[in-house]
Order: sequence, then C-alpha cells, then structure tokens
Amino acid sequence: MSPEIFAITMFSLLIVCILFGHPLAYTLMFISALFGLISTGFNVPATFDIFANISWGLTNNYTLVAIPLFIYMAQVLDRSGVAEELFNSMYIVLGGVRGGLALAVVVVCTVFAASTGIIGASVVAMTLLASPAMLNKGYQKELTAGVICAAGTLGILIPPSIMMVVYGGLTGMKETSVGMLFAGGVMPGLLLAGLYFAYIIVKCNLNPSLGPPVSKEEASGYTAAQKWGMTLKSLFPPLSLILIVMGSILGGVATPTEAAGMGALGAVLLALSKGKLNWEVIKISSYQTMKVTSMVMMLFIGGKFFASVFLGGGGGDVVTNLLVGSGLSRWTALFIMMLIVFIMGAFIDWAAILLVTVPIFLPIAMQLDFDPLWFSMLMCVNLQTSFLTPPFGYALFYFKGAAPAGYTMEHIYRGIVPFVLLQIIGLLLITIFPKIVTWLPTLVFGAY
Repeated sequence: MSPEIFAITMFSLLIVCILFGHPLAYTLMFISALFGLISTGFNVPATFDIFANISWGLTNNYTLVAIPLFIYMAQVLDRSGVAEELFNSMYIVLGGVRGGLALAVVVVCTVFAASTGIIGASVVAMTLLASPAMLNKGYQKELTAGVICAAGTLGILIPPSIMMVVYGGLTGMKETSVGMLFAGGVMPGLLLAGLYFAYIIVKCNLNPSLGPPVSKEEASGYTAAQKWGMTLKSLFPPLSLILIVMGSILGGVATPTEAAGMGALGAVLLALSKGKLNWEVIKISSYQTMKVTSMVMMLFIGGKFFASVFLGGGGGDVVTNLLVGSGLSRWTALFIMMLIVFIMGAFIDWAAILLVTVPIFLPIAMQLDFDPLWFSMLMCVNLQTSFLTPPFGYALFYFKGAAPAGYTMEHIYRGIVPFVLLQIIGLLLITIFPKIVTWLPTLVFGAY
C-alpha cells in the first residue's frame, strides 16, 4: 500500500468511526492495531511491541503525574464553595452596570480557570450559580448561555491547564515544556477574557434590554468599603492557590508536577478551612479523579499509538510533502493546519486532536521556521473553540445539562456564535502579534 493511500484510508476510517459514535480511545487503538498489522506485513509481535512500548513510556512519564493531581485539585475546589462566594461578591460589585452579571461571570470564570483548569467544573458551576440570577434579572437567554459557555472554556487555556500538561508531555521539547506552555498561555487567556469583557460592555450598552442592571436598591445597598472588603475576601482563597501553583512554577521553585501536588494539598486545606471537607467530598473527588484520569490516559495511549503507526506508515511524509513540498507559502500552510484543527474540533475530543495532529504538525511548523511555543499556543487557542463549536461542543452539553428549564439547543447555539468569532479574532491577534505569547516566557525563563 502506498503511503498516500495508507494515510488517506487510515484517517478516513477514523473519521467514519467517530461519526458512528464509537468510543474514541478504543477506536484509535483498533484502527492503529489494524493498520499497524498492515504496515508490518501482519507481524503481530512487531505491532504489539509498538503498543507496549508506547504504554510503558507513558506510564513512566513523570510530567503526566500532574494530570491526576490537577484534576483532584479541581474536584475538591469545585466543592469548596469558592466560585459561589466569588460570584456573590461580583454580583454586588458589578450588578449595577449594564451587562454587569455577564461581566461577573467572565471575572469568576477567569479566576476559577487559573485555579482549576477543568472545563466541566467551571461551566457547570457557573450555569448553576449565574444562569438563574441572570434570567431573573431579564438577561437574554442567548447572551447568558454564550457568556457562561465561552468564559467557562478559559480553563483549558489559562494555566494550570490539563491540555497544556498533555501537550508538554507529548512533545518532550524544552521550547514546549509544561512550564513554558503555562507561561505562554497566560496572556492569550487574558486576551480572550478581555475580548469577552469588551463585547459584553459594548453589546449591553447598545441594547440595554439584553443585560439590564440589577435594581438600584440592590446595587446601592453596600458602601464602597464593604464592596472592596467582599471582593478581597472572596478573591484571597483562589488567588492564594494560583500563587502556590503558578508562582512556584514561574519562580523556578517547583516543577509542574510538584506544583500540582502543592495545589492539590492547597485545595484540600482551603475546603477544610471553609468547613466543606468531609469523607463524602474526598470519596467523590477521588472517584471523579480516577474516572477522568483513566479517560485521559486511554486517549493518550490510543492517540500515541495512532500517531506512531500513521508516521511509521509514511503518513507524516505525505502531509509534510503536501504542506511544505507543494510550493505553498508558510502562511498558507499555517492556515491549512489551523483550519484542519478547527474542523476536527467540531467532531473530535481535544485530547485526540492533540495526540493525532501535534506529532505531524509541530515538526512541519518548525520546518517552516515558526516558533514552536507560538505555534503550540495557536493550537491551544484554536482547540478552545472545539468546546463551543456544534455539533459536539462539550461546553454546550455541560450547560444544557445544568441549565434552568426552558433552554433549547437553539438558544445555546445562537448564543455561542459571537464568542466563537471572538476566539477567532483572538487567534488572529496572536498570529499577528507573537509577543502576546512569547513575552512572559521570555521575561520569566529568558531567551529560549
């Protein structure tokens, strides 16, 4: 079988199986095993050796130990009441301005993203906390759904991010280490939060009926000193946790894995200080951590197996020749890679996209003389849209599952369109101004 037919057939079969709804991790493993046998002349021991070496290598990858630790931190923090306390204070501080409750959602999700890095926790928590309050105050259903889904996805970009831990563990390069990716993700995450903030302010001032302020009685019931006090009190716990995790990494005190351990301990102590830590919380958090970690690792093994067989069968050379050897400009090649990731994001889980595309696209980007950290951050920002793009945007289903009665998928789809466009604008800004990504890593780690 020629490399061209091998690559097209293997990738096409993957898409077909996914569209039929087969479990992704096992689909990746099955297709990899089938085409591994084809590429080795049906040599079963050789194909099994590929699978065994990949599985053994992943279980010995120290960086990936951060995954269950960050997930456990997020699970405990989700049950500590931090998000609820912060939203209640932001409700009072920002509720009196047009679109104030939507702005409060962006603030809380940004802080929560920098504390947890888990999308599901942020979206579900804010849906339960914010959507009833926003709808009761007359907020448009579409705006409510859009801002909660979009702001909730910031957790995949603003460190500590599970996606960046997976990415760093996948590449094994100094330029795209987990610490470097964490530093590179701060400014893009804040950029997107700023774009959401600006959009809400402009939209609600042009059409106040979309996001009316709370009543004057509610808005004026507190003095400025009381508002400052509430804000500082609610911000102190999550900011302390952020300082422990991110401060230790950026300060060179701890590796990402060690910082994840300190973050998990910090979340436990935070829940204990608020009287929310009990055996039930520990049991549920541990069980959920085991489930999510198992899912991520099975995807990781399946994705690595797929990438190894695909590259071994000549698929990587086919894609490289198409993008590099066909005479396309480097920017056209970059556009094609980003378009492929964007389209895949509408149908495939982010982890599988990373595991399938990064081993192919990152070497091509480096051949085209693109900065690997900058390119990696473009990939991460692009993948954030996968949580919002129909038909399989996870944030949309998280929101629908926890939303008040009366919400339809049509409301949610209409609500996310402006925010997907804002994410694309953010992607373009990062493309045009690479310093958005590289400034902080250069400041913290020096030239790389």
